Amino acid sequence: MKNIPVGISGRHVHVTQEHLEILFGKGYELKVFKMLSQPGQYAAEEKVTVVSPSGLALEGVRILGPVRPASQVELSQSDCIRYKFQAPVRSSGDVKGSGACKLVGPAGEVELSEGVIIADRHIHFSLEEAKEFGVTDKQVVSIKIGGVKPGILDNVLCRVNANFRLDCHLDTDDGAAFMLKNGDTVTLVKKYEIVE
Repeated sequence: MKNIPVGISGRHVHVTQEHLEILFGKGYELKVFKMLSQPGQYAAEEKVTVVSPSGLALEGVRILGPVRPASQVELSQSDCIRYKFQAPVRSSGDVKGSGACKLVGPAGEVELSEGVIIADRHIHFSLEEAKEFGVTDKQVVSIKIGGVKPGILDNVLCRVNANFRLDCHLDTDDGAAFMLKNGDTVTLVKKYEIVE
């Protein structure tokens, strides 16, 4: 079976154009810092401060572009514990009823009543890659990790889209637990048996 490359996703922010202009000024446009694994997606040069409801400030959180229909903040559980955020595990874009925060930029501030999440584990597949691996959109699978701290991670969501490219996205907590880094690979596990 073909190996799946891993991308470790650190904390980041997605913003709407409206919120971008509040944070950075009227007519502002994001500047590309580096392109990401998924076509058209990029890490921007711009960073903001994310403030928890208790007033603790997480500074220097990078914005990812392009702008989105809804603003959201993706953190790790470690971030949430340290800075006192409330955040459910969700897929990107699924922010209804999620955690609150304040975004602070050089030109202004934005209060988000919802939008703070811990991103779910997921794998991006193109249509051809999904066929090769025998998976469908929204199917939940497991992945096997090798190396010096090997193991199996369950509850990994498959996301299939013609515009996607093969990449497994884990947050920094999952990456650290298995000593994974960007560019490492994992293998797909559709079924395994637990012997009791």
